[in-house]
Amino acid sequence: MPFKLTHLLALPFLLMAFPADGLAQSETPFRLIVTHLEPPLVPNSVMDLALELGYFEREGVAVELVRVQQTPSALAALQAGDGEMANIGVDALLQAIAAGATDLRAVTSPNTSLPFLIAARQEIGSVADLAGARFGVGRIGSLDHSLSSLVLDSMGADIEQSQIVTLGQPNVRAQALAAGQIDATTMSIGTWLSLPEKAGLHVLVDQDAYFAGAPLVNKVNAVPNHVLQQRPEDVAAVVRALIRISRDIGNDPQLWVDAMTEALPDADRAVLTDLVSSFDASWSVNGGMSALALGYTADWLYGTEDFTDTLPLRLEDWVDFGPVDAALETLGTLDGMDPADR
Repeated sequence: MPFKLTHLLALPFLLMAFPADGLAQSETPFRLIVTHLEPPLVPNSVMDLALELGYFEREGVAVELVRVQQTPSALAALQAGDGEMANIGVDALLQAIAAGATDLRAVTSPNTSLPFLIAARQEIGSVADLAGARFGVGRIGSLDHSLSSLVLDSMGADIEQSQIVTLGQPNVRAQALAAGQIDATTMSIGTWLSLPEKAGLHVLVDQDAYFAGAPLVNKVNAVPNHVLQQRPEDVAAVVRALIRISRDIGNDPQLWVDAMTEALPDADRAVLTDLVSSFDASWSVNGGMSALALGYTADWLYGTEDFTDTLPLRLEDWVDFGPVDAALETLGTLDGMDPADR
């Protein structure tokens, strides 16, 4: 169902078909650092697709994607000046600021929900059956470990009653589950649907139930203060482009399926169709910067093992709502997904 505008500030859609001359501050490439080597099977893929489909260009900003593996590399590249913006985990941003990178600020989030689920062997019929079972995690205290603990706790189970097995990356854990080396693990819905063999496996906690138990903001796009000061128009243009494509996909999910089929020729179109139907409420149509959700996320993180010795930051110490609010002044806000509650 099409979204309903709550403000009558949006520019006519047809204007998107024409270049937004003069919106960008300079022709110098704006380097967006991402932690994937190809468009991921999650809503974060809007960053890749906004480039491929010309959304950044129409906003007048020349974006280049800098691809690295994992958030630590993205943070290092951002702090080294190898990019102007980086898509990183909220946990990593808070830790970086606590360690001295006090000029970094989150300005938008391209994904408003966690696309995670808990998959298990068929013998694990309920979360209560996880007691004594082998549960695969990245590492003790890792984000997937802490999140799954929160989710299971909300469902009356205790992950610490399981045999915790540290295995690293989600694809490794998924392969271990399929091979019978563990009994359950957390993975993205994209990883689950892409498993070539699911015989004997099932979804124990689906994506909606997982997010209900852990309503957190997983990743944000962060920029250094000098970029906000020196290239404010470019930052605003990137945020607008990501909001526009998120709204267009929300209105027409087939746009995502078609674009991902083009970007990933080996992807199964049926899997992409299944995936996009599960992302109905996940597109950041208002920039993904709910103050309530960001505050809840930080409060929860500060209670986890990785933040035991970390002094909590105020929201204004790691978030700048200016760019997304400026975008919404132009585009208006939409009901039904991520709230602009500030």
